Amino acid sequence: MAKADEQDFRMMSRAVQRWYRFYEVNPTNKASTVLCSAAIELFNGGCRSSDDMATTLIASYVGLAATWVNAPSSQAVH
Repeated sequence: MAKADEQDFRMMSRAVQRWYRFYEVNPTNKASTVLCSAAIELFNGGCRSSDDMATTLIASYVGLAATWVNAPSSQAVH
């Protein structure tokens, strides 16, 4: 894995971790899958800031119940 890739993954991980801290919930596999998929979509869409990504995740997935979707989609983060 290239160094830039590692930095990108860390940035996305920080954004997802910030979502968990913001909503004060423990990580779950399902929520992590949804949030990480959304973070990757945001990254692929040009988001390169952990703060911006976390803000978008927090606004798009309001609480743990918002991650209980059948399939993550790009519309979930817009």
